[in-house]
Amino acid sequence: MTNILAVNMICTTFVGHMNKGKKEIISVRAISSAFTVLTLAIFKPFGLGAWRWQAYVHLLVLLVLGVTVCMVTEGILKYIVRKPRSSERGVTYIIKRNLWFQIINTPLISLMICLYRHYVLSNRAAGNQLSWGNFFETLIIIGFASFAIGLYWRFKFRSKYLAAELEEIRMMNEELQKIKERKAPADQQSTAADSPSTFTLTGTTNDTVTFRTSDLLYIEAVGNYVKVYQLRDNQVRSDMLRATSKQVECDLQACPRIVRCHRAFLVNLEQVEQVVSRSGSMQLVMKHCNESIPVSRSNMAQVKDAIALS
Repeated sequence: MTNILAVNMICTTFVGHMNKGKKEIISVRAISSAFTVLTLAIFKPFGLGAWRWQAYVHLLVLLVLGVTVCMVTEGILKYIVRKPRSSERGVTYIIKRNLWFQIINTPLISLMICLYRHYVLSNRAAGNQLSWGNFFETLIIIGFASFAIGLYWRFKFRSKYLAAELEEIRMMNEELQKIKERKAPADQQSTAADSPSTFTLTGTTNDTVTFRTSDLLYIEAVGNYVKVYQLRDNQVRSDMLRATSKQVECDLQACPRIVRCHRAFLVNLEQVEQVVSRSGSMQLVMKHCNESIPVSRSNMAQVKDAIALS
């Protein structure tokens, strides 16, 4: 009996979360569509001004159609693009998903309005026939409305984004701590070994840089050169090598803890002290030198995955 009650409670909670998520999606899309319709009501393009009071009936129909198209876009994102709505995947995922939504939804809304203009509004207001010119005119208007409502939602959910980002950073720091705990016994074995793990990078001019993989801090791209920072005699030293960071990244594929975090930086996750957020961007604070290495949004997922797999 107790087990049955527990299962019922779990199912009720799960359904409650699902219903809450669906209500939030419908609410957000309805408000976004209402803002777009309000923009149309103020400026009355497409000859809506000629309809007088009937124009507001048409705007109400456009509101319903707009919410419907938004929900269709949600379905496209979830089942075709494979980007379901999720707050657990981090801020980067949310921002990318919202961008995908705008890219798909704006042309669909514009096409829907163009079809409505052609089949419903063209009998009283001239120039509403379906054409590329009308489509691009509508696309500009809807694009402006989408941009404005996007800024509103970004401000509205700023606190949620920040909370999600802080939670993301906390989890990454926990994973880094686990890496440190696993690294300590490995270091003792490496110290006792006769030949510690080393790696040699070769430049385009046959010059080389040799380092212990555990002593590598990070690699920075400087023009046609890379700067290799490593620990030598408990001091941070740097060596220049004529090579591209892409070439070095390919050479270091066998080292999963050395990962690209920025177009100009490769870092050794074993030497990352902590992950911090500064000025709205994520940064990796390195050990021994206290340098802060930026993490670009395009590489953030790769860094997270590398930390989790380490």
